[in-house]
Amino acid sequence: MVNDSTMDTQNQQYNDKVDDKTEKEKAIDAWLPITSSRNAKWWYSAFHNVTAMVGAGVLSLPYAMSELGWGPGVTVLIISWVITLYTLWQMVEMHEIVPGKRFDRYHELGQQAFGEKLGLYIVVPQQLIVEVSLNIVYMVTGGLSLQKFHDLVCDENCKDIKLTYFIMIFASVHFVLSHLPNFNSISGISLAAAVMSLSYSTIAWSAAIKKGVQPDVQYGYKPKSTAGTVFNFFSALGDVAFAYAGHNVVLEIQATIPSTPEKPSKGPMWKGVTVAYIVVALCYFPVALIGYWMYGNAVSDNILISLNKPTWLIAMANLFVVVHIIGSYQVYAMPVFDMIETLLVKKLKFTPSFMLRFITRNIYVALTMFVGICFPFFSGLLAFFGGFAFAPTTYFLPCVMWLSIVKPTKWSLSWFTNWICRVALMIVSPIGGLRSIIVQAKNYEFFS
Repeated sequence: MVNDSTMDTQNQQYNDKVDDKTEKEKAIDAWLPITSSRNAKWWYSAFHNVTAMVGAGVLSLPYAMSELGWGPGVTVLIISWVITLYTLWQMVEMHEIVPGKRFDRYHELGQQAFGEKLGLYIVVPQQLIVEVSLNIVYMVTGGLSLQKFHDLVCDENCKDIKLTYFIMIFASVHFVLSHLPNFNSISGISLAAAVMSLSYSTIAWSAAIKKGVQPDVQYGYKPKSTAGTVFNFFSALGDVAFAYAGHNVVLEIQATIPSTPEKPSKGPMWKGVTVAYIVVALCYFPVALIGYWMYGNAVSDNILISLNKPTWLIAMANLFVVVHIIGSYQVYAMPVFDMIETLLVKKLKFTPSFMLRFITRNIYVALTMFVGICFPFFSGLLAFFGGFAFAPTTYFLPCVMWLSIVKPTKWSLSWFTNWICRVALMIVSPIGGLRSIIVQAKNYEFFS
């Protein structure tokens, strides 16, 4: 039986053998968050991917269904699940597509596909848009969920507290957790987040079943005009597309798994991804379909608002959302920390140290908190910018990279499937995102 320390030694010897980096570069890599620990198990990738994939946005899927309708809604849910699973498989396969080299970061794979400079220009801005935007949205959503929990528990016996303070409370947790050095160090948090995501999703659909089909439920489109219906339809496509954003961290997660020529990392990684996608299906499909079935087009954009009672159960679900979002924030922040620290140490020649990490990570958390406080309707802006980043990094870029790096035979199944995925990008919803901005801004009296 080979113990973990022996396995780590073997992995290090293999990496040293195939790696032509200097000792100084290896020391820096051993300090950076993504490459500092490579002893993760396959189940680490399972709950990291669940935490990254299943966001609080799952609670808005019934609303997306109300804007799509039964036929298109079910079709879009299934096709999105299949396509994103396929593109995730591509990224797992491409992690070690070049013998003796690991693409530990999304942009490194982009550089292999598009060239050293162009790869950075294409991938890094889009990846940062996704990860930083999600962190800001998680600040707002975490604050809103805490506020909802407070209001439900206190009923009318407590003084109203502004959303700003709840966002600050939520951020205070990250001022502590953000100093955990790497993905493996947040595995416990990620596991708790994954369990919470399954828990509040189960509460959402089971409570909806308990309430039953509402009187006079309707499943038709709400807008009276054709233009309004089409607008809402594209917005819902965007909501579903944004539900699958885990591709932006998948290579960074795989980088933590040990790899040797005999046992490459793609084996345990794919095992974890398969489990994660089963959990994703168990979260997404029941919530979307049952929520729409019970409430029709009268469902709220957050199904917990439609449920409202029993109070204790909905309060608990909101608390579960908070715990899950704490984990999600950390999973998406880790690659950003890695980019910042890489820039400071490799380009600006700062010395790797605890103080450097302490300052940069605190500044990042403070900035995401500040933006969340200033723009509580940021989720609407996310829908707009996400049309240029979420769907490309999930549906489009993996297919383009596959065609560029693997070069499948023309008219083969792989070639044909990848071109279908590229065409799917054309259905991305900048229109829906623009509509979301207008709606969110009006809700916050931005135009008044």
